[in-house]
Amino acid sequence: VQLQASGGGLVQAGGSLRLSCAASGHNFRSRSMGWFRQAPGKEREFVSHIRASGGHTYYADSVKGRFTISRDNAKNTVYLQMNSLKPEDTAVYYCAAGNGQIILSEIRRAEAYTYWGQGTQVTVSS
Repeated sequence: VQLQASGGGLVQAGGSLRLSCAASGHNFRSRSMGWFRQAPGKEREFVSHIRASGGHTYYADSVKGRFTISRDNAKNTVYLQMNSLKPEDTAVYYCAAGNGQIILSEIRRAEAYTYWGQGTQVTVSS
């Protein structure tokens, strides 16, 4: 499985961006997908997760109400719509895929994901 993230860029505070993550390989629709981010000097942190079916989504408290994760299984793509962006959202954003459905207790752990994209930079200016 290969993941290709795109859609990052420079935006002013309060603005919006939509990240995309295109997956190649098999069984996309059976894989949990997640987004993580890493700011300079900080550890990689969980942002959002979507179940294989797309029926349930989960968010870090810091982005809840501002970010929306979704997936299009027909296009093998997962999205992260980011609204009301803040300077503290500045980071490299990574998409990740599980080796199937990840159990709920593990979805916030980077180690639970098997495949990772290359990351896309999001910079929010104040």
